[in-house]
Amino acid sequence: MTAQAAFTEFLAPPEWRTVDLLSDLHLHPAEPETLLAWRQYLQTSPADALFILGDLFEVWVGDDAASEPGFEADCAAWLKEAAARRPIFFMAGNRDFLLGQGFAAQAGIKRVPDPLVLVLHGRRWLLSHGDLLCLEDHEYLAFRAQVRSLEWQQDFLARPLQERRALARHMRTQSESRKADPRAVWADVDADAAVAWLRSARAQTLIHGHTHKPGRHDLGDGLERLVLSDWDVAASPPRAQVLCLTATGAQRVDLR
Repeated sequence: MTAQAAFTEFLAPPEWRTVDLLSDLHLHPAEPETLLAWRQYLQTSPADALFILGDLFEVWVGDDAASEPGFEADCAAWLKEAAARRPIFFMAGNRDFLLGQGFAAQAGIKRVPDPLVLVLHGRRWLLSHGDLLCLEDHEYLAFRAQVRSLEWQQDFLARPLQERRALARHMRTQSESRKADPRAVWADVDADAAVAWLRSARAQTLIHGHTHKPGRHDLGDGLERLVLSDWDVAASPPRAQVLCLTATGAQRVDLR
């Protein structure tokens, strides 16, 4: 079994020298250290462009959350300031799939589809959040199909903002409990599906997040997948990493 996908191609402008990729920051007001590191990165990054491959936010309850003062509005302002210096592209993850065009416009960022083929310095890089390739996670994939449906989203977004925030707090509590359970088994990306995607996209390297298992996996026949790190600056050791693409390849850069 393989995950089906359509491959949109993005041709980088010739003047781009460096592109940063990151994912799984899970920004939340209860995690101020990570939030500060993120803001500092936006202010100091020398990259010509930034691609965020999902789960920038721990949870997203709707773009109207950023219409009032607070965490979401602050994040929009920081992104807009950074986007004035370089283009910022956002790919939805499993936590922030409700982030829509309203917030994107407010933050000055551009949404891109999952997956996406980035053509940079003559090389094709296949970018994805990664959740679609975790084929053994049947429960999650069923949930994903439900919440990505137009009917479910319209029903959820029609609820009052405070009700949506309460539901999000409940879901976060459940998620934290599951992560703390030593018996929990986490599905990884299916290697055959990753190879099928790469061949269809005519790319050599798949770059994704979602699994929180940073590393490089040799898929054979010159194919590989690079897994992005999640961010948690309060952890020991702290995690705050970007993957930098240049004409010479991909390099991980630790910011902490």
